[in-house]
Amino acid sequence: MMMASVALHDGSMIEFEVHGDGPVVLLPVDPSPAQGAKAEAMRAWGADPALGQSLISGLSDRFRVVAVDYEGHVMAHPKPDTLTPGNAARDLLAVADAAGAGRFAYYGYSWLGLLGQQLALRTDRLSALVMGGYPPVGGPYAAMLAVTTASHAASLAAVENPPAPTETVPGDWSTVSVTTTVDQTRQFVTLYEALRDFDDRAAQPSLTCPRLCIVGSADTIEYGEQWGGVTVDIAGPVQRGRAALETLGWDVAVLDGLDHMQAMQAAAVLPVLRPWLESHR
Repeated sequence: MMMASVALHDGSMIEFEVHGDGPVVLLPVDPSPAQGAKAEAMRAWGADPALGQSLISGLSDRFRVVAVDYEGHVMAHPKPDTLTPGNAARDLLAVADAAGAGRFAYYGYSWLGLLGQQLALRTDRLSALVMGGYPPVGGPYAAMLAVTTASHAASLAAVENPPAPTETVPGDWSTVSVTTTVDQTRQFVTLYEALRDFDDRAAQPSLTCPRLCIVGSADTIEYGEQWGGVTVDIAGPVQRGRAALETLGWDVAVLDGLDHMQAMQAAAVLPVLRPWLESHR
């Protein structure tokens, strides 16, 4: 295992790890398991505190896995005005450069899956792209802008009037209070504002590397009024448009009965991800 760091677009430094040998796979995951209260909270919401570690161990015997906790980094070092698709792509390429990866496969989940498509549109260095938990075509960009805008407004309001402590019910977003800072929430508004006019269908001819989309069949999230009052439908566009996606060059895997949190777990993803990557070595 190798550890190193590299400067990102805003000058901040990010650490990454390299495990195994073989074709390179860039994974934007935390290689270190969460501990303590954070780990307990993640388990309560159905998340795996050791997800990154599980994905790395499931791939590193056949691949050279470059693992970088990009999400953790932007939360620790917010980029309120500069977290654009172009800058995020430059950041991921900087990590690949520092790891000595000329060509590499990429797997990301949720907004990190969205970034994978943006990366593929900006470089010819991808040997394969795997988007998990986000539709390649028909993505919920407007809904996510509404959610992130509402979250940013709540973080601004919390500065003036800190909310009273409430009991959070895992899985029920109506019980969640904003605990993120103004800069943390603003950076995601910046990201989705930059994608407001992005036409993901028109972008498809520009994607040339092998591509796989993985979603859970039950991946639809209903947000209450405090979060924008929108439905973020991940599964629908993929299930309804599966034939069209395949015509456009995508392989599609729909994980039966799994929601957004369940479909990211290593036990669900690796049986699809690993053999697909091996077939495109």
